Amino acid sequence: MTSSSARPHPLQRDSPAVAKANAERYREAMSSTSDEKLSHSEASPVAEVSYDAELTKSTVDRAKLLRKLDLRLLPIVSALYLLSFLDRTNIGNAKVAGLTADLHLTGLQYNLCAALFFIPYCFFEVPSNLTMKAVNPSRWIPVIMFCWGAVMVSMAFVKNFAGLATARVFLGMTEAGLFPGVTFYLCIWYPRAAQAQRFGLFLSAATAAGAFGGLLAFAIEKMNGIGGLAGWSWIFLIEGLITSAVAVLAYFTMYDYPENASFLNEDERTWLIETLKNDTTGLSKTFKWTFFWQAIKDPHTYLIIAIYFFVLIPSYALALFLPTIIAGLGFSSSHAQLLSVPPNAAGCVVTITFGILSDRFRARGPFIVISASLALIGYVILYATSSPHAGYAGTIVAASGLFPSVAVMLAWGGGNVGGEVKRAVVIAMLIGFGNLGGIPASFIYRAQDSPRYHPGHATAIACLCAAILLCFVGMVEYTRLNRKKEAQCAREGITPDRAEEFVDLGDSSPLFRTKH
Repeated sequence: MTSSSARPHPLQRDSPAVAKANAERYREAMSSTSDEKLSHSEASPVAEVSYDAELTKSTVDRAKLLRKLDLRLLPIVSALYLLSFLDRTNIGNAKVAGLTADLHLTGLQYNLCAALFFIPYCFFEVPSNLTMKAVNPSRWIPVIMFCWGAVMVSMAFVKNFAGLATARVFLGMTEAGLFPGVTFYLCIWYPRAAQAQRFGLFLSAATAAGAFGGLLAFAIEKMNGIGGLAGWSWIFLIEGLITSAVAVLAYFTMYDYPENASFLNEDERTWLIETLKNDTTGLSKTFKWTFFWQAIKDPHTYLIIAIYFFVLIPSYALALFLPTIIAGLGFSSSHAQLLSVPPNAAGCVVTITFGILSDRFRARGPFIVISASLALIGYVILYATSSPHAGYAGTIVAASGLFPSVAVMLAWGGGNVGGEVKRAVVIAMLIGFGNLGGIPASFIYRAQDSPRYHPGHATAIACLCAAILLCFVGMVEYTRLNRKKEAQCAREGITPDRAEEFVDLGDSSPLFRTKH
């Protein structure tokens, strides 16, 4: 029997004074550029168990603190993503408003302009995330946002295919850092068990962009001829100016990291830093090229990328061509703009709901399977029916399944990566290479396939089937990894107080557990 002076169990919470001291030492250690290991007193317990222990024993109100984070972080990043998604997909609204006719686009020229965005967008994402880590989010994200707003303004004055194509390349280059940057940003502020619903709220901005973009395009199109500009020019001009204005606001309102968040009091900051450290079993936050190569060589990175790729092909196709699909059902172009609102609104509600449920049940894969299956049903309806009203219902069902799958997919991919640097690289790779799906998505709805667009719908159905199959593979694989690590810990007597031994192993640490 142990005495009262015996060393406490590693899962037991320290006193507030000791916790504050530990947090201070943790901040000092993280600010150092050396590779010095964390001391034994800074060792972190197993992610899942310790996180629960923190929630139950802390004097800080977890729900209240997370709400404070939500109010300070989510509005601005959601606005940024809303404008980002609006600016990359408003070419679909511009097409319906007369862009192709005014620029004399023929054949696949419009599709090529839509696709050109994704090439620089995909390949600039990893460098952008590494740059953001060096210069801080509150500076990097607003700067690139202002740049793509300027590019968007310039698109209002293009006169031909070459000008539009060039502008789309520069738009992809400047916008590349926003999505992976904000995804990584949320991962370093929220514990893993609270991430899916935040990604749901954040990504609901994309569906809101679709709904808002349809309404805005319908209104702006009425400005056709004012100032000598066509209605589609005004769409680019006004939305670009709004983006640049919000970028200036973001420069003065964004925060960088929990360690220097002025809106947190000392107790809240201590709790959040300790919880985030425990959530990743105290894995290293310093930059080392070892962590970069861990991300590159990990086969699980490419499994997640493949799932995301197959989900994004129909997602981007719907975002880029929804007004076109609706017009193909027999509705007028102006009505098609307005009718693009309900599918996006439905997707917004379901995305938030699935994010909340995914966090509540602490499961990712099953919710991706359910949402992808819902989208599959929507595309089957679109493929099989010739009724305009049934086809329109299919677009609502498809949108309700596609957008939630993207949100939960990001939480799954980012949450199953250990170590801050590796996570930054994997998230950038996931979003970068996954977004290559935007290239084929730009070509699957061709003018010659109007009005039924059977090849496009069939491609979406095939991609969703592939995503569902790979998702099952991922769930089985992550379950196998957890069982293997549990057996290793039992066999070798590995306990949480040995976390410092595995600080450089990332998610290969026997103490790190993945979510399935």
